[in-house]
Amino acid sequence: MDPADRNAIRQTRKAALTGTLAGWLIRAWSMTLRAEVEDRAGVTRPGGPLVYVLWHNRIFTVPPLWRNMPGKLRPVVVLTSASRDGATLAAAMAVFGLGAVRGSSSRRGAAALIALRRALRDGSDVCITPDGPRGPRYVVQPGVIKLASATGAPIVPIHIRFSSAWRLNSWDRFTIPKPFSRVRMIIDDPLVVGPDLSESGLEHERLRLEAILRAGTDDAGPAVSTPTSDS
Repeated sequence: MDPADRNAIRQTRKAALTGTLAGWLIRAWSMTLRAEVEDRAGVTRPGGPLVYVLWHNRIFTVPPLWRNMPGKLRPVVVLTSASRDGATLAAAMAVFGLGAVRGSSSRRGAAALIALRRALRDGSDVCITPDGPRGPRYVVQPGVIKLASATGAPIVPIHIRFSSAWRLNSWDRFTIPKPFSRVRMIIDDPLVVGPDLSESGLEHERLRLEAILRAGTDDAGPAVSTPTSDS
């Protein structure tokens, strides 16, 4: 792949329009749901910026639930891929007042990491799907651990459970809650990662985060993974 193409951000008018329409559809859809939020981390209390993590297939309901959280929240930017799909997702997140950083392990990874560090330094929280944008499903890639180690920002796992949902035939089994069903979001205790991790330390923390996320997921088994690339 040409380096210029690798670093390009895919952005089209069609992707922006599709994403905006999708955002409003998600917003309307979520109004039918019975939502429960358990905030173990106390994210509405004053404090430094946080790194939120959740599985890629759980992103449908998080923006509207987040928007309706009680209390004042810091600004949030979401990591999306540099592809056209990422442009669509970024436009959908904008409907809920969430910013976006564009990049992934396969394109603009270093630039995205720099932008995420800058967002944290400026006081924003960031949100990452650590098994995205291409999987494998329920496998944490090490990029989020490197970010937390470099910035000192705690990682906050988010678990989403559905009483009834459709699961699409995609790599991540993207999950859409059925109308009028119950959705529960658990904002778990923060995970603090130390600085200057060795390779073995990085892998230890990666597996620790993966085990926490899998334990809060009703259709995931135990963590026995090997990462394929950085995120």
